[in-house]
Amino acid sequence: MKKILLLTTATMLLSCGSKQNKPITYPQTKKVDTVDVYFGTEVPDPYRWLEDDRSAETAEWVTLENEITDAYLAEIPFRKPLLDRLTELANYEKVSAPFKKHGKYYFYKNDGLQNQSILYVQDSLKAEPKVFLDPNKLSTDGTVALTSLSFSKDGKYVAYSVSRSGSDWREIYVMDTATRTLLDDHIEWAKFSGASWQGDGFYYSAYDAPAKGAEFSGKNENHKIYYHKVGTPQVKDELIYENKNHPLRFYSASVSENENILFLYESGEGRGNALFMKDLRKPNSEFQELASDFEYSYYPIDVTDTQIYFITNYEAPNYRIMRAEINKPQLKDWTELIGNKETVISSADVIDNKLFVNYDKDASSHPIIYNLDGTILQEVSLPSVGSVGFSGDKDDKECFMVFTSFTTPTSIYQYDIANNSYELFNAPKVEFNPEEYESYQVFFESKDGTKIPMFLTHKKGLKKDGTNPIYLYGYGGFNISLTPSFSASRIPFLENGGIYAQVTLRGGGEYGEAWHVAGTKMNKQNVFDDFIGAAEYLIKENFTTPKKIAIVGGSNGGLLVGAAMTQRPELFGAAVPQVGVMDMLRYHKFTIGWNWASDYGTSEESKEMFDYLYAYSPLHNLKPSKNYPPTLVTTADHDDRVVPAHSFKFAARLQECNEGPNPTLIRIDTNAGHGAGKPMSKVLEEQADTYSFIMYNLNMNPVFTK
Repeated sequence: MKKILLLTTATMLLSCGSKQNKPITYPQTKKVDTVDVYFGTEVPDPYRWLEDDRSAETAEWVTLENEITDAYLAEIPFRKPLLDRLTELANYEKVSAPFKKHGKYYFYKNDGLQNQSILYVQDSLKAEPKVFLDPNKLSTDGTVALTSLSFSKDGKYVAYSVSRSGSDWREIYVMDTATRTLLDDHIEWAKFSGASWQGDGFYYSAYDAPAKGAEFSGKNENHKIYYHKVGTPQVKDELIYENKNHPLRFYSASVSENENILFLYESGEGRGNALFMKDLRKPNSEFQELASDFEYSYYPIDVTDTQIYFITNYEAPNYRIMRAEINKPQLKDWTELIGNKETVISSADVIDNKLFVNYDKDASSHPIIYNLDGTILQEVSLPSVGSVGFSGDKDDKECFMVFTSFTTPTSIYQYDIANNSYELFNAPKVEFNPEEYESYQVFFESKDGTKIPMFLTHKKGLKKDGTNPIYLYGYGGFNISLTPSFSASRIPFLENGGIYAQVTLRGGGEYGEAWHVAGTKMNKQNVFDDFIGAAEYLIKENFTTPKKIAIVGGSNGGLLVGAAMTQRPELFGAAVPQVGVMDMLRYHKFTIGWNWASDYGTSEESKEMFDYLYAYSPLHNLKPSKNYPPTLVTTADHDDRVVPAHSFKFAARLQECNEGPNPTLIRIDTNAGHGAGKPMSKVLEEQADTYSFIMYNLNMNPVFTK
């Protein structure tokens, strides 16, 4: 049932907090009398028209909302000094670990404030680096980002993909490696895909061109795999695989390093993926199904002439390493190499013909190196509690270790495999003293008694006197793990007495699949309870008070913030839901939202699932006459992952419902997307707006110095 009737809300004049006493006049946001019926329950959707994010009417609303937000932020007296301090902190050299291809070394480097990092090449680790590819030259405003890079096996070509304005859409180009000449090859409408080479061409995944005007919001259906031969137009690309019976699935392909095996991955139905393979050594061979249960993940990590190594959580909730003969590759014939342990395997790579297996223990890295027969070779002791990754080739004895923690900027070490030792290769110089800070882990009980870990980072000597400002951050979904990492943007908050608190919520992957499932579908409320429990713990332990807690999260974490602030508005002093999933009844109707059903369920699958989603959906649980915390909703006009309509509708409803004195604002970025590839200039502006809003509404009086 859908009835359309144009209405308008009255202009709302609200006092905007203890410091700014100027009233805020919010836009007169039109309402429509749209009602959906779910299993007999009528659900109004008065701001449905804001889902059309390309209409002139929505554009006008966006302009008005941004004007209000910009005016508010401009009145914060320390916003400019904060931006200056953030810029100063970000202005340090950022270098990736080198990776070796065809006898040369490649690495990414950002001198400090460049919008995009530049790819360099050098003949040896001590040779003079030369620019190989500079994404900053691909646009005038830095909004074109390099998103993937793939060399052909003979090293003659490199295929690279770019994203424009933060969109998930990818364009693939081909360059001659020796001359760095751009060829005529140009692939459009690729998505969730790079290029995987075989011979003088590569496999990629793409959708049909979307309808005009629906490029960033239309439902993505019928993912296909193609093979592109260098020198031919895209219209001549060979269709390798499609499945018309399942239009709402992802399909991708990868070729083994020796180019003997083509793997095909099918996902989007459950929490895992199906896996197929084709033996490229045999002419006209067909795809063989290796594993088909979508509740588990199956990924190859290495292929030899006779064997395939896999990482999987099949009958192993914390993952295990398995092996199969190429001639008997079906799951039933796989044998276990490294079994399921109490700690979860977060990654596995083959370097120098050894298995580098990274375990997560209480949400931090613990790497162990194995021989290819599964016997332990050695454990790697890290500089401190943190996160680690390794970079190296299968047949190369050179290896680099990348380490970071809450107080350690990402640093590169040369790792000596034979001696199990490492020495510093490159460490950034950031304008702060890490010795002044401490980071540690605490555990608290959630509502149902489950023990939840949380990392706290703050200045040494901090007093537990109930006055400390808190930046409380979490995610809690899709088997994604939050481990220790460094961010220069946190430093001004920490310098001014703040505490950064990162919660290990259920729904993530920090403790394996059981931990993940405990925060999905009918268990999703556990995630919100864990987050709320973190705030209650910090108050109980006299770190802080409710008015001093800011909650922040992005994407699924934006849903987390939206649910927490609607369920317990009195518990928080500020809320910043970033690019959040706010409409849990309609999320699956846009772009690739249908893929999230494995974690969320959908409003259409059953009455029980609808009732559960309706009970926590942030948009539908905003109530009139409530005093919600100061809120800054953030989104972007090119976000085709979580479409901006989620944030638009939530902000409009929040402004309608909030009758307290607190500001309820929305910041809508332009020429930006879900977050990846955002130019440094935009990153710094958003950081300054977010932190100044938080610090201002937590009644902090910051001073910004080196």
